[in-house]
Amino acid sequence: MHNPLNNTVSSPTTDTAQPAVGVSKYTAAALAASVGIVLLFIAGFAETGVLHNAAHDSRHSVVFPCH
Repeated sequence: MHNPLNNTVSSPTTDTAQPAVGVSKYTAAALAASVGIVLLFIAGFAETGVLHNAAHDSRHSVVFPCH
C-alpha cells in the first residue's frame, strides 16, 4: 500500500505483532505460576464453607448448574 504522506510502500503481510511491553514469555509464565501458587495457598487455608459458597456463587453468576 502506498502512503502519500511519507512516500513509502508497506505490505500488511510483512508486519508482525509485537507485545506493547518488553515482557518475555518466561517472565509471563513465572508470573502466572506465582499467581496460581498464591491462589492455591489461599484456598488451602480458607474454611470449607467459604470455598463452597464462593464456588457456588460463581457457578450461579455464569448460569452454570451446580445442583
